[in-house]
Amino acid sequence: MNQLVTPHGGGGLRPLRVEGAALEAELRRAASLPRVRVSSRERGDLLMLGIGGFTPLAGFMTHADWQGVCDGMRTAGGLFWPIPITLSADEATADTFRTGQEIALADPDDGSILATMLVTEKYAIDKAHECALVFRTTDPAHPGVKMVLEQPPLNLAGPVKVLSQGGFPEKYGDLYMTPEQTRRLFHSRGWSRVAAFQTRNPMHRSHEYLAKVAIEVCDGVLVHSLLGALKPGDIPADVRTRAIAALAKNYFVPSTIVQAGYPLDMRYAGPREALLHALFRQNYGCSHLIVGRDHAGVGSYYGPFEAHRIFDEIPKDALQTQPLRIDVAFWCWRCGGMASGRTCPHGDADRLQVSGTQLRTWLSEGQPVPPEFSRPEVLEILRDHYALGHRVAEAAR
Repeated sequence: MNQLVTPHGGGGLRPLRVEGAALEAELRRAASLPRVRVSSRERGDLLMLGIGGFTPLAGFMTHADWQGVCDGMRTAGGLFWPIPITLSADEATADTFRTGQEIALADPDDGSILATMLVTEKYAIDKAHECALVFRTTDPAHPGVKMVLEQPPLNLAGPVKVLSQGGFPEKYGDLYMTPEQTRRLFHSRGWSRVAAFQTRNPMHRSHEYLAKVAIEVCDGVLVHSLLGALKPGDIPADVRTRAIAALAKNYFVPSTIVQAGYPLDMRYAGPREALLHALFRQNYGCSHLIVGRDHAGVGSYYGPFEAHRIFDEIPKDALQTQPLRIDVAFWCWRCGGMASGRTCPHGDADRLQVSGTQLRTWLSEGQPVPPEFSRPEVLEILRDHYALGHRVAEAAR
């Protein structure tokens, strides 16, 4: 029987979601508890705890865990973990309850109850220290740094019981899959070598090339779309996933590809986020993670292949999921097809490389986009999105 990688930590999946009659009872009890409204990023982390994506964590990290993860990518108990998973609160709110008390965690948008939590510790952190180690910068213009610097001053630690999936199943239907569901699907297909393709953008021909390279050496690829919050200007998840579905339908063998989504927000932590992506893809059953150019990066904060190198800097037993390191991909006129920096001997003048800014300009202005860069089915969906945005902006004037 084909065997998938085991969940992180060496045991089985540890989803923290409460279900059935126990869920109704816990929701009634939560209504009377002191309430903390979480941030969008914390909601994503909480939902991942609920579905087992962050196995084997039992809740939000203690100060010792936070320190160990920042300084050495290990929790106080020795578990490999590259980015702190923490919950914050302002002092006035934290003063309304004590350690050893249970609280309810509420959605940042509608205030609905997402979880209950036993508070085991309240603590302050050195935010600049976290940013310098996790993001490799303290520049407040970096969106991840900005997120940390703006969070409330106190962190709360403790185990959680998750009572909601944040509306993601209702919004995204079958696209939203838990680790248990992807594992079951991979097993039904007889897959054991599964490559995850992380994306927060529509897939153009360079991304298609990366996924197909992975399919050549694996049983299949999981195109795994981030469904949480992005930075301004990024393509919304519903548009992106429709474009990916069109690409998969027209240009992939159906039995080799699965598209799914997960509820996290982007942190834009570059190399460290690449490690987190590999870690939770292990929980989803993926043996490999495709790591391309500037994985999880933003601006010019990281070198193009720092996320490749960081996998060589961690202990060999830290993760079962391994990187598929692939160079930047592009269309080469002289090669007459898709190629990468490792396979194409020609110079920049022969390569079609389009920046995100250039693509957005072409789409917003209705200009043609080279078919060698993106498939027509993808461009049609993106043009409709930009045209709608233009009409909405005109109507608002």
